[in-house]
Amino acid sequence: MKLCECLAINLKFFRKKYGLSQEKFAEILGTTLSYLNQIENGKVDVKCSTIDKFANNINKYDKKAKIKPWDLTIFDKSHITHFSRIDERNN
Repeated sequence: MKLCECLAINLKFFRKKYGLSQEKFAEILGTTLSYLNQIENGKVDVKCSTIDKFANNINKYDKKAKIKPWDLTIFDKSHITHFSRIDERNN
């Protein structure tokens, strides 16, 4: 599995864990909604310094998290989430 795929899975997992929208989570990470969307959809490669920043900002948001940058790049099957678009959800 590619590093960018693992990062996408883990970011989605943490966003869901905290119950945040992409917009709010992008704000916490210190990035734009557009860039987070591209990362979560595996459309961009991310610099190591950006992964460091994301881990630090998650730790600022959740003092108990103690996430290391490499934690965001390791595949964990339990982190796979199944988001659907709002307009595709069944009521």
